[in-house]
Amino acid sequence: MFKAKINITLRESILDVQGKTIEHALHSLEYQNLNHVRIGKYVEINVTAVSPEAAYESVSSACSKLIANPIIEDYYINIEEISE
Repeated sequence: MFKAKINITLRESILDVQGKTIEHALHSLEYQNLNHVRIGKYVEINVTAVSPEAAYESVSSACSKLIANPIIEDYYINIEEISE
């Protein structure tokens, strides 16, 4: 059994309106040293697979078809083995 930890972010070329809003709010709160805010999603999924590579392939396929929008989002998958 594996746990997939997936970080999904907007591609750099896509305007992150939510990130910009938070960045402006942070600056108005005098956090001038906090910049380039990007907002994303975090997903965890347990995967039954014979190997970490098989788990990665299954999750990557699910990300490209449903979990993420590959047109505007990038995703990064980390696979960890867990005990059942």
